[in-house]
Amino acid sequence: MMKDNISNLTVLVSGASGIVGYGIVRNLKRLGCKVIGTTVYDVSPADCFSDIVIKAPYTSDESYFEWLRDIIKEYHIDMIIPGIEIDMNFWNKNRDLIEKTGTFLLLNNSELIDLCLDKWLFYCKLKDSGFKNCIDSSLDADYNRYDKPFIIKPRCGFGSKGLIKVDSLEVFEQNKERVGKELMIQQYVGTDDEEYTVSGFFDGDSKLRAMISMKRKLSASGYTDYARIADNDQFVDLINELAICLKPIGPTNFQFRHDGIEWRLLEINPRISSSTSIKAAFGYNEAEMAIRYFLLGQEISQPEIKRGTAIRYTEDYIIYDSVDI
Repeated sequence: MMKDNISNLTVLVSGASGIVGYGIVRNLKRLGCKVIGTTVYDVSPADCFSDIVIKAPYTSDESYFEWLRDIIKEYHIDMIIPGIEIDMNFWNKNRDLIEKTGTFLLLNNSELIDLCLDKWLFYCKLKDSGFKNCIDSSLDADYNRYDKPFIIKPRCGFGSKGLIKVDSLEVFEQNKERVGKELMIQQYVGTDDEEYTVSGFFDGDSKLRAMISMKRKLSASGYTDYARIADNDQFVDLINELAICLKPIGPTNFQFRHDGIEWRLLEINPRISSSTSIKAAFGYNEAEMAIRYFLLGQEISQPEIKRGTAIRYTEDYIIYDSVDI
């Protein structure tokens, strides 16, 4: 049964102690709905923003599915949103069973989620579809295939974790035995200071309803460290072309670099990304869009995006010991 007011909703966010999770939680709290954050940690920043924080078992634990099902039923949760990759993939594989609880899973097209698990298969899908703006990639351990530097990256992974910039034969030799099954090589395009992240919200027919574009710089941990709002117009045709091929639904994140002539797609994250709190500050709250579209049945249109720059910094969360008097 569809509810008519955001304040009557209860939403669970997994991984609420991480940058993606507590970013989503903060965005939800602006709406006035009840927010439950789950985390595997005893102490975490999830306590700063969530109405309720629940200690979760590891997703790989045998008890996890039963635990999740019981939490959904106990708190009458209307929507669950994954804040970490492992939860997104587990929920996707068990989508039918979880949906029987009556909750709504904020998950992208199931086939797209599966495809994004392997960057090589994702690349092959786009090449086979005729998409011309991929970054050239290979499974051949050939040091001379690309100009130096080039990239060696995990086929399965997220962010920039495990990415190696190869600028010498010595670095290549240290990793070439794993190229093929575990790693892939890729042409190096653009510069680290010229990377763009574009988020789109797609309806149930994979039609682009809203988007935001930002020039960004990554931190050492692979998350957005600095971002400046960019013009959507330079990406909208590429996003629509990708939508025809990949059929995204809901929040979807695209990453691009410029090769000096045209834009090249780095990768797609079929979910809410780590810059979600930054996007919300500029007027693009994708958690709100998801609730309004999927739970309240409201149409989504392009919001007005404020112009500006965002810089991330570290903030302290202090928990004092209680003192008995």
